Amino acid sequence: MITFDNQWEEVHKSREWGRYPSEEVIRFVARNFYNKDRKQIRLLDAGCGTGAIAWYLARESFDTYGFDGSETALKKAKKRMKDEDLRIQFRLADACSIPYEDLFFDGVVDSGMIVANTIEGIKKILGECYRVLKTGGKFFSTALFRREMTGYGTGIQLEEHTFRNITKGSLSGIGTIHFFDQDEIRELWTEIGFKNIKIDYCERSDNNGQETVSHFFVEAEK
Repeated sequence: MITFDNQWEEVHKSREWGRYPSEEVIRFVARNFYNKDRKQIRLLDAGCGTGAIAWYLARESFDTYGFDGSETALKKAKKRMKDEDLRIQFRLADACSIPYEDLFFDGVVDSGMIVANTIEGIKKILGECYRVLKTGGKFFSTALFRREMTGYGTGIQLEEHTFRNITKGSLSGIGTIHFFDQDEIRELWTEIGFKNIKIDYCERSDNNGQETVSHFFVEAEK
């Protein structure tokens, strides 16, 4: 099975994408890991793209890892880390087979990786994130787009709540997107085995108020 959408390779070739982590990611890391021996904490930027989250984690002195399916994105990420003298272990890989052993990470962070799949792919990726986490490890996922988001229902419908080649809003031109609701998230995460699931969301207007950007962020524990 392949879960990486090759359209992201074209996205990374044609535009800059994500140089800084979101406030939600920073809050998750700070609350869970700042009071520990950071050099002994292994954190994974899953589907790292150009490395925004990995960059932040390495600057905060964590033992940092990242993988992505896009060669172009990883090339940009590696150059940035070299320019800023940051040590991060990057790998080219598909999220359906995360290239690390079981129980390896204290925390896994996903920003916009899981959402770019069908339900079958989402379940596989969640299972892999669960596998590589230590018992008691924390999983954080953001950019899980809500059905209130501009673009929902446009493009080609692949299955219920999953669309490709969305024609409206900020999700246009980035391949497959699944849109979530809170009940579905809780069901999927619980099915994999996650516990202590905390779900929140943020929403804002975009494009002079003509569009809505709305997504969940979820924290869970193995």
